[in-house]
Amino acid sequence: MSSSHTIGTPFIELLSVESTNNYAMGLVRAAMAQHGTTVFAHEQIKGKGQRSRQWLSDPGKNITLSLVLEPSALLKSGLFMLSMTMAAGALQFIKKYLPEGCTIKWPNDLYWNDRKAGGILIENVWQGTDWKFAVAGIGININQTDFGMVGKKAVSFKQVTGKEYEPVALAMELCASLQQVYEQAKQEPEIIFEMYRQNLYGRDQRVKLKKENRIFEATVKDVTLNGQLVVQHATEENFNVGEIEWIINNS
Repeated sequence: MSSSHTIGTPFIELLSVESTNNYAMGLVRAAMAQHGTTVFAHEQIKGKGQRSRQWLSDPGKNITLSLVLEPSALLKSGLFMLSMTMAAGALQFIKKYLPEGCTIKWPNDLYWNDRKAGGILIENVWQGTDWKFAVAGIGININQTDFGMVGKKAVSFKQVTGKEYEPVALAMELCASLQQVYEQAKQEPEIIFEMYRQNLYGRDQRVKLKKENRIFEATVKDVTLNGQLVVQHATEENFNVGEIEWIINNS
């Protein structure tokens, strides 16, 4: 694969698929994908979320897509740079449509105020010590207004703005935003790192966190280049991705 291709090219549009990440991964394994190949689905039957959770999305109402990436150009800045780049690119896109209050909830959820507008799941493939490729699945709530049991923990563009959108057109806009930030990450990774840090959800605020059976409050201070969340309570602690969960109260 060559990273000279742009994100969103080719753009494969599917009516229904089990998982865009699985579909994109299948293309890669069959040598039928290149850097930038994007798989968009109007319906995802078994979409993937973080921590093996399912990503729920009403058919035809949202952005559900996966990108094939050749991330080796970002490796010198650490593995977490890809996660930061995808989150920063997606947030840049979301900010065009939603008012103030858009942030990145560590490690790579997309929030408007205290409600989840989107999420990112990255799956990497290694060959020995070579980072061969990554598949980045991105889901963003666009026209959905009923989130069932999740209720007010989720939010969509339509709920905030009252407008209906065309998900495919927005998905292509998202790809353009991701492409711009990805290119910047290759040349000026420090700018992407700063974008991520400045838009960190809960920064300098008291939040509730859970590690195994321990629930505690702490102030979010920062994130490190290798992706650790830095919090302050009685002492300063750093946590790796997957080590803690956020507890967010939504009425």
